[in-house]
Amino acid sequence: MLCAQLLFPLSLFLGLSATVEVQRPRGVPLSKRQFYEEGKPFTCLDGSRTVPFDRVNDDYCDCKDGSDEPGTAACPNGSFHCTNAGHRPAFIPSSRINDGICDCCDTTDEYNSGATCKNTCREMGRRERESLQKLAEITKEGFLLKQQLIEEAKRKKEEKQSKLTELQAGKRDVEEKVEALRTVKETAEQPEKEAKERHLKAWEEQKAVIRMEKDKAKMAEAFLELDDDADGYVSVAELQSHAELDPNSDGSLTEEEVQGLLGGADKVDTSSFENIWGNLKDKYVSESQAENPSSLETAPEETKEPVTDNESEPYPEDDIGVEEDDEEEEDDDDDTHEDFEDKVRSFFTAQKARDDFEESERALREIDDQVKNIEKELSFDFGPSAEFTYLYSQCYELTTSEYIYKICPFNRVSQKPKFGGSETNLGSWGSWAGPDDNKYTVMKYEHGTGCWQGPSRSTTVKLTCGKETTVTSTSEPSRCEYLMEFTTPAVCQEPLPVNVVHVDGHSDHVEL
Repeated sequence: MLCAQLLFPLSLFLGLSATVEVQRPRGVPLSKRQFYEEGKPFTCLDGSRTVPFDRVNDDYCDCKDGSDEPGTAACPNGSFHCTNAGHRPAFIPSSRINDGICDCCDTTDEYNSGATCKNTCREMGRRERESLQKLAEITKEGFLLKQQLIEEAKRKKEEKQSKLTELQAGKRDVEEKVEALRTVKETAEQPEKEAKERHLKAWEEQKAVIRMEKDKAKMAEAFLELDDDADGYVSVAELQSHAELDPNSDGSLTEEEVQGLLGGADKVDTSSFENIWGNLKDKYVSESQAENPSSLETAPEETKEPVTDNESEPYPEDDIGVEEDDEEEEDDDDDTHEDFEDKVRSFFTAQKARDDFEESERALREIDDQVKNIEKELSFDFGPSAEFTYLYSQCYELTTSEYIYKICPFNRVSQKPKFGGSETNLGSWGSWAGPDDNKYTVMKYEHGTGCWQGPSRSTTVKLTCGKETTVTSTSEPSRCEYLMEFTTPAVCQEPLPVNVVHVDGHSDHVEL
């Protein structure tokens, strides 16, 4: 884009030591000289009327378009042509003629104002030619770099596509391996699961036996405590001393309530006490507990269950059975040992199958991530010849007096306070937003962090030709709308040869 803007006719940088004066009314460009023929009537350039030639530049506006007064300030809509030999010609409004301010570098606009003006056209032309020469060199070098970027992008794209094909083929193989190892894992886990279920069943049976034995011991202890006269019976009177057994908790344990607890009897022996123990055991407080109230706050130690944090944990204890005689006990010990070995083998077999399966799943996820990343990169529009590919996954910064601005092309733009603070998103990649004939000169980043009671932040990035890739400036022309200038070889266009005429009369070819 920058190169295209510079394609004005450099051959107008005249300023030869011997110039040829072409006779024409003051303020008329050479391109319109044929309309101002001395001695013939002048027709207004808009064709509105014809006047005698002596009315041209007579300081009175005769034509609506101001074309009869190109060298005076008579017409408000007129224009004056500055020849500016040695530099570029220019037009200025007629109102600036003889206003005491030098607008034309050749001073021709102040011919009758008395202003002291100096002809600076040659110096201005020299400086601009030097600037154009430097720009031409940058453009040429930038375009050569662009060609390298295009070749590199082409090579990388081929590598990415080849890698993608390889990954997709490998993914199918890994998917098949995952399913095969899933079957192996499930098969290996089945004996482990069965062993676990057997162990849990035996453990539950053991706990039930232990609970039953404890309950019997507690019941026997309670009977002995309640049988105050040691006659082998627990009577109504003996039970009434335990107020904690009051069914309705009204603070009084009546004879009728006690008989209800005893199943309607006046007293019970040990065998009958076993039948009515269920009515008492939840509330009964033994004499030892009554003497030591703190023991009531601590529940009796329960038999701990085996740890079952996850399916891969082996059970710490063996299956427990009830031996009927010494001979069976020895056989059971052998069976228990063999069962333990089976469980250990099942565990390690299943664990290896799980490890292999998890490793294959992890490998599949990594392949999926690589495939997604490559497909995402290949989906971007990196320019007509993919010349912007090299910007992908790169970030560039510009530090100002207050902020650090960062752009990661095709990703996001951000702003962070220079002396500490959180980062603000100034927009995520949206699209190319240049003009229809050259859309790859402007990037648009949208939907950034919202402004306080305002819209979401956005950034427009203007790309210009340069040998280096760098952020050159940032600004906020409108609230929450940022502008960033960014140079890159990727926008440099092929230089065009232009003839430049120097003030000493020789000419050079400069590529722009």
